[in-house]
Amino acid sequence: MARRSPARLLAPLALVGFVIALLVVINGANSGGSSDKTGAKPAASASATPTRKQKARKARRRYVVKAGDTPSGIAEKTGVPLSQILKLNPNLDDQTLSVGDKIKLRK
Repeated sequence: MARRSPARLLAPLALVGFVIALLVVINGANSGGSSDKTGAKPAASASATPTRKQKARKARRRYVVKAGDTPSGIAEKTGVPLSQILKLNPNLDDQTLSVGDKIKLRK
């Protein structure tokens, strides 16, 4: 009987090692490459200027209702206090809110 080559045993071990290394790399890329595993983003400095999205949010005067929206959810999304939304829209009722309705956010 012929002696078996050591490569015959090492090849499956090398394949398993490669798969494990590949999984480690993929998981590292999905976590953002950050050593902080909590998912928290670093705090912005006080001197940072507002982003374009924040500027657009402040300038918005009306909001178009989407499926599943509630007055409190709209207030949270837009950054406008719920009391102000209710004051500007006296007939606003979360039971009669329908998709496509326009809600005033600012005067």
